[in-house]
Amino acid sequence: MKEFTRKIAIKLEEWKQSDTRKPLIIRGARQVGKTTVVITFSKSYKNFIHLNLERKRDLEYFEKYDDVKTIIDHILLANGIPSNEMESTLLFIDEIQESTKAIHLLRYFYEDLPELHVITAGSLLEFALSQVKGFPVGRIQYLYMHPLNFEEFINVMEHEILLEELHIIPVRKAAHSTLLRYFNKYVIVGGMPEVLAQYRKTNSLSDLITIYGGIWTAYKEDVEKYARNETEKKVLRHIMETGPGELDKRIKFQNFGNSSFKSREVSQAMTDLDMAKVIRLIYPTSSTEFPIRPNIRKSPRLQFLDTGIINHTLNIQADLLGFDDLSSSYKGALIPHIITQELISLSVERNDKPNFWVREKSQASSEVDLVVQHGSLIIPIEIKSGKIGKLKSLHQYVERCNHPYAVRMYAGEFAIEEHTTPGGTPYLLMNLPYYLGTKIPEYIEYFVSNYQQGKETVT
Repeated sequence: MKEFTRKIAIKLEEWKQSDTRKPLIIRGARQVGKTTVVITFSKSYKNFIHLNLERKRDLEYFEKYDDVKTIIDHILLANGIPSNEMESTLLFIDEIQESTKAIHLLRYFYEDLPELHVITAGSLLEFALSQVKGFPVGRIQYLYMHPLNFEEFINVMEHEILLEELHIIPVRKAAHSTLLRYFNKYVIVGGMPEVLAQYRKTNSLSDLITIYGGIWTAYKEDVEKYARNETEKKVLRHIMETGPGELDKRIKFQNFGNSSFKSREVSQAMTDLDMAKVIRLIYPTSSTEFPIRPNIRKSPRLQFLDTGIINHTLNIQADLLGFDDLSSSYKGALIPHIITQELISLSVERNDKPNFWVREKSQASSEVDLVVQHGSLIIPIEIKSGKIGKLKSLHQYVERCNHPYAVRMYAGEFAIEEHTTPGGTPYLLMNLPYYLGTKIPEYIEYFVSNYQQGKETVT
C-alpha cells in the first residue's frame, strides 16, 4: 500500500523552494498527521534531524544554550552532519510546546541561520504560543492541518480513476453513484489518519472502535491539562461528553448540555477547545453583503474535529450503513457537519472558519447552512434534499442579496437551474452533490463565470 498523500505536501514543497522561507510551524489538533507528513516530506532532503522535545535529551539543547548557532553546532555534531550541508538539511522540532524558550528562539533561526530548513509542530500548541514572551511575529510561517478530507480519502482508498473524476468540472453523471457511495463511507468513517490506515487494511468498522476510543480519550486528557482550576476541568469534561449530542441546533453557553454551568464558564472552556482545534465555534452573519462579518453575540453552531469520531461517540455508525441519503440521519445534522469540515480542511495557510446566515425576527426566523465569499459576492449554500419550493430560508436570503446565485447541496446529480422565489425574485440555483464539498470554491467560480440570469442556463 502506498503512503498517504496529503494536500498540505504541495504547500511544504512551495515553502522549501521559497526565497523568503522562514521557520514553519504546523498547527492542528493531535493525531491529524502532522509528524507523519513532515517525515514523508523529509525524504526530499539529503539530511533529516528529528527532535522530539518530550525527550529530555532533545529538550536539553534548548534549555542549556541561548544562542541558536551553538544549539545547531551541537545538534549537527550529534547527528554527524557537516555545517556546510545546512542548505540540504531539514530540522524538525516536534512537540515544541514543551519549551516556550524553543518557540521564542525560532526568530533567531530566521535571522542567524536562514539557510537551515526548520519545521516545528506540537500538540495543543496554541496554549504554548500564548505564553511566549516576545513571540517572533513576522519571522515565522504557519500551515494548518486537519483530518483528511474526501479528496484525500479517495486517494487513501487508492481509487485513482475516481479521484480523476472528482477533478472534472462539472462532474460527469457516470461517476455520480460511485462518488456518492464512497462519500457515504467517508461520512461514516471520518478522516483521522490512524482510523483510515486501519480501515484501508480491513474495510471493517468493527476494527475501528478501539482506535476511535483511544483518540477521543487522548483529547479529553490533553485539554484537561490546561484547565485553570477544578471547575474548568469539569466544564471541559462535560462539553466533551455531551457536545456531540448538540450538533442539530445552535447552542447556548448558559446551562449547556442541561448542566448548571454558567455562560462565562462554558464560553471560556469552549474557547479553549476551539484553540486546541478539538471543536470550532461557527458563528452566524446576518448580512448578505461583502464582507462576511460573523456576529459573536449570536448563538453559534458547534463543530467537532471529525465526523467519524462524532459517529463513534454517538454510537450511530452501524445505523448509518442503512441510509442511501445521509441527510436524514441523526436529525439532519451529519451532512452539514461534514460539509463544514470539508470547507475547514481547505484552510491550510489561514485559520479561517466558515459562517452561516441568520435572519431573526419575532414572527419568523431564517437560517442558511453556509455562506461563502466569492470576490465581492456572498453565496448562500443550503444543505438539503427535497423539493426546491421547500428552500424557504434560501429564498429569504436570495430576496435580500445583490446577486442571483445560490447553491443547494444534496444527494442528487449536478445541475444548474433557473428559479423564482415565492416573492418573485429570479435566481440561479446550482445543485451540487454532497461529495463536492472540497470543490465548492471551484464550482462557485465555474458557476459565476459561466452563467447569468436568463442566459445559457442548463438543467
